[in-house]
Amino acid sequence: MQSENASRQYPEKAVKKELMENIRNFCIIAHIDHGKSTLADRLLEFTKTVSAKDLQEQVLDDMDLERERGITIKSHAIQMDYEQNDQKYVLNLIDTPGHVDFSYEVSRSIAACEGALLIVDATQGIQAQTISNLYQAIEHDLEIIPVLNKMDLPNAMPEEVEDQIVELIGCDKSEIIRASGKTGEGVDEILKEIVHRIPPPVGDPKAPLQCLIFDSVFNSFRGIIAYFKIVNGEIGKGDLVKFVATGKEYNADEVGVLRLGLEPRKELSTGDVGYIISGIKSSKEVKVGDTITHVKHPCAKAIEGFEEVKPMVFAGVYPIDSEDYEDLRASMEKLQLNDASLTYEPESSAALGFGFRCGFLGLLHMEIIQERLDREFDMNVITTVPNVPYFAHTKKGEVIEVHTPSALPEPTVLEHVDEPYIRAQIITKSEYIGAIMTLCLGKRGELIKQHYLSTDRVELEFDMPLAEIVFDFYDKLKSISKGYASFDYHPIDFRPAKLVKLDILLNGESVDALSSLIHFDNAYTLGRKMCEKLKELIPRQQFDIAIQAAIGAKIIARETVKAVRKDVTAKCYGGDISRKRKLLEKQKKGKKRMKQIGNVEVPQKAFLAVLKLD
Repeated sequence: MQSENASRQYPEKAVKKELMENIRNFCIIAHIDHGKSTLADRLLEFTKTVSAKDLQEQVLDDMDLERERGITIKSHAIQMDYEQNDQKYVLNLIDTPGHVDFSYEVSRSIAACEGALLIVDATQGIQAQTISNLYQAIEHDLEIIPVLNKMDLPNAMPEEVEDQIVELIGCDKSEIIRASGKTGEGVDEILKEIVHRIPPPVGDPKAPLQCLIFDSVFNSFRGIIAYFKIVNGEIGKGDLVKFVATGKEYNADEVGVLRLGLEPRKELSTGDVGYIISGIKSSKEVKVGDTITHVKHPCAKAIEGFEEVKPMVFAGVYPIDSEDYEDLRASMEKLQLNDASLTYEPESSAALGFGFRCGFLGLLHMEIIQERLDREFDMNVITTVPNVPYFAHTKKGEVIEVHTPSALPEPTVLEHVDEPYIRAQIITKSEYIGAIMTLCLGKRGELIKQHYLSTDRVELEFDMPLAEIVFDFYDKLKSISKGYASFDYHPIDFRPAKLVKLDILLNGESVDALSSLIHFDNAYTLGRKMCEKLKELIPRQQFDIAIQAAIGAKIIARETVKAVRKDVTAKCYGGDISRKRKLLEKQKKGKKRMKQIGNVEVPQKAFLAVLKLD
């Protein structure tokens, strides 16, 4: 009798438990350009989540930048309804980026899922980023469903690539789904396998509320919208909630699920993926990886297992007009909400005024941030030469973390400098091994192992200084391997290095934005190239400009930009030479005075060209 009353009192609780069994949270992991966004489009089309009129290529990639470049920059979450054997299922898909620079987005998506589709291109086989993302998924105990994509292409090699997948994850060949994002082949089977193989979320709807924030976006009308996955408990509209890491309390003005747009709901329960709007205006109050709980019945502890991001590349970002500094600060705050892997702190420079020292995950990440500042916030910025973090050891036994060349202690007090090393993993066709080894060894790399995955595919592992791959390593690797080599890396440790500070002087004055920390062996060649490049790019003035590269007090290279001269002697026809000499002397004095008061303008493209030196 009592149980009958209980079910009459709380009919929704019984429904909730049943619903939780029918929820599937999964993400898509793959190497860049293996067709995951196209396959996600087919899943949305098949489950009728997107109507025919809204259907376009890369539905989930909502940035113009993502469509133009054909890459995914941000993770995107969307909910789909699916029916199988008269049972209704709710599928929450999180589409993830494939490029090595956005691996942080992938780690957050994996933390919010129970399963993953591992997508491999049937024409290219397994590549480095596939392996790296797969290991992350396995660490989180995700159920892996292997999918062979692009089966419609004439140069697909299904048998060969299936063997690679079997060797990598140890599954049966029968478990691999053959599919095509373009034609829709195999999509029905993928959906069946998601329901059949991926476990429903585990958690207790009656326990105190615990939600993991895995993303946030800024909306200029409604403030910050946080995306979360409910691990335990329930959340309803109007609840008083607390963000554990910041300790701030808010009213949940609106909660709901992520469809093609935001879809409000009265309440969400364990296992659901959704969003919360609570009128938060400041970006510092929302931390990705934070836990949301109720104020009245808080959870005992925050959700663990979420790692902080470590920037790999640092560069200064300065507004072109110094009056725009506050606008740039506001833009950076909003951008950080959308991209939690961006870190920044204020800094000033003698040449460029006030700006920010930003930490990025890689060069592509830096380029994308610069582009987004320009497009989304209309901010014109100058980016300085990127560098990596170093640890300087002084003779007094102090250890100083160095992010900028100007912060390096004087050679008189410096004992040695430690630089970060990475373990690089390159997968390529065997015919390109020679060229790739030459490139890596030229970048101070050290071969750790060489392993043949098949007769013509080989995996190489190198230990290399991070500073050597920051500039143009990835571009060179792609060009010498005709696009076939895939590359992934992770930091390992810090090792002593013979580093020097290379200064660029214009008319005897150091331009700190062009200074760089560089290995002693490469300093002379880089100094000469920088001087030559700047000579091409700096416009001619009314006076000579001396461009010099220096290590300490020693000048190692010099170029001169000649002055633009007015022909003052043009009006002197014949006559005495002293008339011409007098005019030239007068001009010389004027030039000398101008040189004292004139300053050299360095165009933005000069800063960028330094990054692309061969």
